[in-house]
Amino acid sequence: MSRRRIFVTSALPYANGAIHLGHLVEYIQTDVWVRFQKMCGHEVHYVCADDTHGTAIMLRAETEGIAPEALIARVLEEHRRDFAGFQVAFDNYYSTHSPETRALSEDIYRRLKAAGLIEIRPVEQFYDPVKRMFLPDRFIKGTCPKCGAKDQYGDACEVCGSTYAPTELKDPYSVVSGAKPERRSSEHYFFRLSDRRCREFLERWTQQGGHLQDEARNKVREWFGHGEDGALSDWDISRDAPYFGFEIPDAPGKYFYVWLDAPIGYLGSLRHLAARTGLDFDAFARGDRAAAERTEMVHFIGKDILYFHALFWPAMLEFAGYRTPSQVYAHGFLTVNGEKMSKSRGTFITAESYLKLGLNPDWLRYYYAAKLGPTMEDIDLNLEDFVARVNSDLVGKYVNIASRCAGFLAKRFGGRLRAVDGVLLGELRAAARSIAAAYDARESGKALREVMQLADRANLFVDQAKPWKLARDPGRGEALHRVCSEAINLFRLLSVYLKPALPRLAKDVERFLAIEPLAWQDASRLLPEGHAIRPYEHLMTRLESKQMAALLEANMESLQPQVASPRQRRKPSEGVGREAPLSDGITIDDFMKVDLRVARIVEAEQVEGADKLVKLTLDIGDGKRTVFAGIKSAYAPESLKGRYTVMVANLTPRKMRFGVSDGMILAASGEGPDIFLIAPDSGAQPGMRVK
Repeated sequence: MSRRRIFVTSALPYANGAIHLGHLVEYIQTDVWVRFQKMCGHEVHYVCADDTHGTAIMLRAETEGIAPEALIARVLEEHRRDFAGFQVAFDNYYSTHSPETRALSEDIYRRLKAAGLIEIRPVEQFYDPVKRMFLPDRFIKGTCPKCGAKDQYGDACEVCGSTYAPTELKDPYSVVSGAKPERRSSEHYFFRLSDRRCREFLERWTQQGGHLQDEARNKVREWFGHGEDGALSDWDISRDAPYFGFEIPDAPGKYFYVWLDAPIGYLGSLRHLAARTGLDFDAFARGDRAAAERTEMVHFIGKDILYFHALFWPAMLEFAGYRTPSQVYAHGFLTVNGEKMSKSRGTFITAESYLKLGLNPDWLRYYYAAKLGPTMEDIDLNLEDFVARVNSDLVGKYVNIASRCAGFLAKRFGGRLRAVDGVLLGELRAAARSIAAAYDARESGKALREVMQLADRANLFVDQAKPWKLARDPGRGEALHRVCSEAINLFRLLSVYLKPALPRLAKDVERFLAIEPLAWQDASRLLPEGHAIRPYEHLMTRLESKQMAALLEANMESLQPQVASPRQRRKPSEGVGREAPLSDGITIDDFMKVDLRVARIVEAEQVEGADKLVKLTLDIGDGKRTVFAGIKSAYAPESLKGRYTVMVANLTPRKMRFGVSDGMILAASGEGPDIFLIAPDSGAQPGMRVK
């Protein structure tokens, strides 16, 4: 087999939220494939990056009172931590907010413009008069113009599945401020996907050369039939200020929209890797056909972004003089217990919560890999099946082989093996070809089914040989030595085949067997006469149902009633802080006497001579208020300016030796010293009443 040179990517996670188990389907699938290719000796460069631009990032940073750059830097470290926790081994994990991505985006844009594929034309879209910004589709909601479902997003209805322009929504409102949006015109920049050159290229690229799966190819044929005279739709690649992103060259106030600069982050991350390692970037990324034949560019994506990766992305690369993808592999979505992930049911599970509970990441990697194939079919994380399959396959079949035989080798033979061979060992070695073919075709489920069938054969061999019975007969020492040596060799071969899916467990196995890191070619050989293994230690514990219950609890939204009995309240160990007892009940009339208002912190100052106080100047819509707040232990004054909070606006002013405090801001605390400022959701404006 010739040595392949492969550039591999997974889709870019958005830097506006945590990695969850739905995300991990793709990254685990990609990582299993990459690890297999590397075990075969191929040159593989697996890169990814956080997708960091957009209105959502800008607004979240504003709500938190920090710069967008600070927000994306923090999220980047969180994402790196979670991926590393699940053994997803990127060769480079980067950010799209980088000089490499900016330079590549500008270069590709200029090349497309020179090719006559960029067009400027006016677009009428919704404008938020309160927030003073044009609204992205997902920041507008209203009634679906097709089926009448309420509270649907501005680009698609989640009830009937229809797509439409935001201006077609009935009774639209801004998700940012709640205001009724206005229709205004603005000049936008478009990539002319409808151009005859693009269509002719894409008809060849999508239907020939094996770039897409069969079902993806069929889907693309449907898209070619849409639009006037079967033309593809032009792609809007710009957004107006205010926007967090890269400004379009020679177009002040206009920014690249995410679909132009985000996927170029694949190339930006590769260029960053190349600068660190001396890799030839052009060999993988440029349009030289000879270089393209010697290298591969492979994308793993979710089926929801197939249109972009199968049409817009390859056309953009082709006409900018860059190489096009070798393959685009799309997968389905994740359901949990047969349903969409849900925060109220606790099935919207974050990677961080899984790892914090001490759950073995190889458990989930194995379960996903055992269910994944080369199609776009959804997979289900059935938690009961998850527990059963991990315990049956990994503990009951695979690890069981070593645990039943290693002790006899240590006690009777100093841990040293005999040279062995036999029919079963020959069958396991021969299976390397079919298992490799399955892994290479992204049929990890098929590969692991074959591995577990072989594990059944290995366990049957141990059952029939009965080493525990041989150990009781002083005259059967040679037979015991042979049986246990053969079992350990069977276990080692299975470990080769499982390593792409179970990297952490494979490291423990390599340490136990006292061998070098396993490569695929190791399936062709056995351990030699006299090889010494180390004393056996437990390689994997069983997964318990109570651990799944704890995982659901850790991810469940609080649905507690307003007045909870002691049994309903969490124990201190189950939450982030100990809860104070609830106060006696009040009536709605009592509550309405308290005038709570959204406030923006205009200024925040140290109070000389006060250990706990910060002097705040608050904008509450109809004027400014001064409030002295005891939050100095938790917040530096300079970090508060521009943040939003909630204040009691009708509290009788209190005269203090530092001045008059005209109100009170709201914060939460437990028994510990921590204080947490209460903040409204994005879009709330100073002076709005909290009801």
